[in-house]
Amino acid sequence: MYAFAGLAPEAAVRPDQRDGAGAVPKLRARALAGAEWDAAVADFDTICQEQLHAFAKGRWPGVSLEPRLFEHHGRVVGGALMMVQKLPLGLARIAICKWGPMLADMEGEDAAALYAGMVEALIAEYADARGMMLSILPHAAPGAINEDYLALRRRGFRRGSMLAYPDRYLVDLRLGDAEQRRSFQQGWRRQLNKAEKAGLRFEHAGAERLGDFQALYEAMTDRKQFPDYSAYETLDELMALAPALRPELFFVHHDGEPVAGALIFKAGGRAVYLYGATNDRALGLRAGYFLHWHIIRWLRDHTRARWYDLGGTDGFRGLHQFKKGMVGSAGVIRPVPPVVNYASRPLAYLLGAGAFAARDALLRAKARLDRFNPGKARPDQKPHVPEDYLR
Repeated sequence: MYAFAGLAPEAAVRPDQRDGAGAVPKLRARALAGAEWDAAVADFDTICQEQLHAFAKGRWPGVSLEPRLFEHHGRVVGGALMMVQKLPLGLARIAICKWGPMLADMEGEDAAALYAGMVEALIAEYADARGMMLSILPHAAPGAINEDYLALRRRGFRRGSMLAYPDRYLVDLRLGDAEQRRSFQQGWRRQLNKAEKAGLRFEHAGAERLGDFQALYEAMTDRKQFPDYSAYETLDELMALAPALRPELFFVHHDGEPVAGALIFKAGGRAVYLYGATNDRALGLRAGYFLHWHIIRWLRDHTRARWYDLGGTDGFRGLHQFKKGMVGSAGVIRPVPPVVNYASRPLAYLLGAGAFAARDALLRAKARLDRFNPGKARPDQKPHVPEDYLR
């Protein structure tokens, strides 16, 4: 369960009225250029690839990107890469923040107050001053309660769209080898044991080997015919980033040939599985088990990340079973919460919410059409929304 006890979702609460939160600090917002922004947020605890200018400019080319860095008493405390989307006919604009705003220090005693301060600054600029609907999508939280989502709802944000398959699979990286192996589900551990007897070799490779991964990935997608909703087209921009932000590249070899590979975003407190690829031989060799086991160990030993985020399943039961087994008893499976929306002006909310509803209807229609394409793999899980997010 994802319990949100005591939530009064439709009640807008002023910053000075929140129970136990104290005063919400007033933060100074500073606009930055794209490359300057990526460098400034590289060490943030909650940094993620969606909040990087290098990623967003390729992933969402039709939006205006507005990086905002937040300071408190001269100290950088967080930031948000805002995407401003113009609606058809120029009727309105929506300000979107995906997996932000980000905190520089998520463990500080004032973290919750600073998060609230960033939200207030975004409301003041985008909703109050510029008349837009402000849309925020919080991260899936490792805890049983998503505190960011809860705070936004209490501030007056309304529940919006939710992913059809919202669960995200988080592996605990702060375990020793023996404890980590015990955490894996028995079936997953058994497959790993077999992979370790198959003569496989693990490699941490440099960015110059990107072409080898791309060849493996493109051959796999042609073979499997999975619908690709990823941001694969941003890969060149991500691999050109400074080392602190650049994804790490890993391979598994058998008989001198790469049979599996993965790209991992490793900055901040949460490492993220971005892309994986295998060839025809990988399944029989159980190369995926071998690959992830060594990635987990590498991330533990070479990064400060607490969690390894395996992403979702796009509705495929096989992926669910594989990732669930790896998460094991020490990790957690948590849902990405719904988008939440706020507007100071009724018309801005009406137009923004209507635009999202139209987009969702279009995506549902496209998904139904994909089911009739014999060349595409079909999801075999049922879409679901956790009960607590229905309120």
